[in-house]
Amino acid sequence: MFKRGNLDIKKVKPSQKNAEVFLVGAVIKLLRLGLNKAVMRKETFTVGDYIHVYNRGNRKQPIVRQASDRWHFLQALYYFNNEISIANPFNGLRNKLDARFNHELIWPREWPLKKPLVKIIAFSLMENHFHLILNEIREDGIALFMQKLGTGIVKYFNAKYREAGRLFQGSYKARVVDRDEYLTYLSVYIQVKNPFELYPKGIEYAVRNFDQAFEWAVKYPYCSLADYVGRRNSPIISRDILAEMFEAPEKYKEFARDCILSMNFKERLESLVIDE
Repeated sequence: MFKRGNLDIKKVKPSQKNAEVFLVGAVIKLLRLGLNKAVMRKETFTVGDYIHVYNRGNRKQPIVRQASDRWHFLQALYYFNNEISIANPFNGLRNKLDARFNHELIWPREWPLKKPLVKIIAFSLMENHFHLILNEIREDGIALFMQKLGTGIVKYFNAKYREAGRLFQGSYKARVVDRDEYLTYLSVYIQVKNPFELYPKGIEYAVRNFDQAFEWAVKYPYCSLADYVGRRNSPIISRDILAEMFEAPEKYKEFARDCILSMNFKERLESLVIDE
C-alpha cells in the first residue's frame, strides 16, 4: 500500500546527463499506476460541506469484473477512510481475518485508532462507475480520501488483471450539495435509481413494480440503501444527516417511491446530477 508523503523537489537534483532518464522513468511509473497527476487534487471545499463525487471507467469500461472486485470496493471505502495510511493493509488483513476477510469489515485492535478523513453518507457501485455523497469533516479530507481510494483501486485492478494505464476516465467529478432538496433527491438517485438500472427485468419493469424492485435493491450489497431501511448497519456509512430528515425507514421508502414515480423527477435530476 502507498503511503502519503511530500516530495521535496529541491532535494531531487538529477544531473543534466540523466535528467531525461529520470523524467521518462517517472512518467512510466505514473502510467502504470493509472494516475493522471502526481500530486493530490486541491479542492475548494470547506469543512461541513456535503459533496457528490462521481467517476467512471476510461471509455466507460468496467471498473469491476467480478464479485470479489465489488467487495474490494467496499473494503477500500472502509479501510482507506483513515488519516493514517496502514502499510500493506489488505495483505495484513487477509492473514488476520482469514475467511472473514471476504465478507466482514473489521478494524484490527492492533491498528491505530481509526480517524476518518470524511463521512460517507451514501454510495452506489455500478459496473463502470460509482457515486458517493461525502461530508468534509477536516481540511482536505475529501481530496485525501479520493486520492487514496482512486490510487488503491487502480493498483488493485491493474495488478489483478495485469493491466496498465488508466482505469478511470480522469479525475473524479465533484459538486457541492447546497440544498436539503438536492441531498434527498440525490440520495434516491444514487441508492434507488442506480440499482434499479441493474434490476434483472429492466428499469421500466422496476418502476412499474416499485415494491418488488425496491426489495431487490435493498438486497444489492454494493450500495447503501440497506443502511437507510433498517436492514444493515455498515461501518462504512454515517447516516446522521439523512436519518434526521426521515424519521423512519418507511418514510424514506415512500419518499423514494414518490421520486421514482414522479413525472418531474428526471427534470429535477438534470439540474442536480453530475453529467455522466
